[in-house]
Amino acid sequence: MAKPIVYVTRRVPVAGIDALAQECELIIGKTELPPSREEVLENVAKADAILSLLTDKMDETVMEAAPNLKVISNFAVGYDNIDVSTATSRGIAVGNTPGVLDETTADLAFALMLSAARRLPEGERYVKAGNWRSWMPKLLLGRDVFGATLGIIGLGRIGQAVARRAQGFNMRIIYHGGSDDEAAAKLGAEKVSLDELLQQSDFISLHLPLNSQTRHIIDGEALKKMKPTAILVNTARGGHIDPVALYDALKNGKIAAAGLDVTDPEPITMDDPLLTLDNCLIIPHLGSSSIDTRNRMAMIAAQNILAGLNGDRLPHCVNPEVYD
Repeated sequence: MAKPIVYVTRRVPVAGIDALAQECELIIGKTELPPSREEVLENVAKADAILSLLTDKMDETVMEAAPNLKVISNFAVGYDNIDVSTATSRGIAVGNTPGVLDETTADLAFALMLSAARRLPEGERYVKAGNWRSWMPKLLLGRDVFGATLGIIGLGRIGQAVARRAQGFNMRIIYHGGSDDEAAAKLGAEKVSLDELLQQSDFISLHLPLNSQTRHIIDGEALKKMKPTAILVNTARGGHIDPVALYDALKNGKIAAAGLDVTDPEPITMDDPLLTLDNCLIIPHLGSSSIDTRNRMAMIAAQNILAGLNGDRLPHCVNPEVYD
C-alpha cells in the first residue's frame, strides 16, 4: 500500500521530519526560505497533507491544486496564513501548535522589554564603536522596569506568562482583552479599558491574534494616548501596529522606545525608516526560537498530520466544525 504524501514547505527541526518519515513519503522544501508560489502549487498536487509555516499562504488556489488534501498543519500557534473557512468547506482539518511556545515567547517579550528599557543595543554599539572611555553619571540612562506599570493587550496564554514574569519585578499589571476573570485574579491583573491601559502603562506588551478588529490597534491615535516615557513591545503580529505612526511617535518623542519581534511587512524592508532609530529595537521573529521549543513544535505539527491521515481528530485542531 502506498504511503501518504506530505509536503513540508520548508526545512523544520528533524524531530518532526523523523516522526513523519516513518509513515509517510515526504516532499521537503530545499531551504529555510519561503518557497515560491509556483513551487507550492507544484508540490501540493500529490499531497495528502501539508506542513506549512506562517508565511506560506494556504488559500483556495492551493487547496484547489491539491485534490487529495486532508490536513494542513501549521508550524505555529497563529494561522492567519490559512483560509480556514475554505479548508472547512472542503473537509480539510487545520492544525496548529498552541501552548508549547507560550513560555519561550514570554521570555522573549520580557527580554525585549528589558533591552529597550535599559538601552542594551545602544550600549553594545557604543562599546564596539570604541566610545567607552569612563563611567559617566548620565550615560545611556534608561527606564526602570521594577515597580513599573505593565499593560498587556491580550491576556491569553502568552500574555499570562508575561504577567507571571512581571510579578517577579513587582510590576502593577493591567490588561485589556483575552482572559477570564479567574485567571486575571490569580495574576493580580486589573482589567481596564483600552484607553486606560494606553494612558496608564509604562510598558505595553501585545499578545493578540491578528484580525480585522486588531489590525493597527496601535495607530496614531493610540500612540498619542501613551506616556512619552512608555515602551511598546510586540511579539504577536506586525500588523497590530501602524509602522508609519510608530516611526512618527518614536522620532518625535511621543513614546520612549519600542521592541519589535514582528514587523509589517515581514521581513522589514531595509529602507524602512524604523531601522534608522536608536530607540527602536527590531529582531527577526524569534519569539519561539529556542531549540527545545522548536523541536516540540515540529513534533506537534507532525502529530496533527499523522492523526488526520489516520482518520483521527487532530490533537490541536483550529476548525473542529470540520468533524460535524
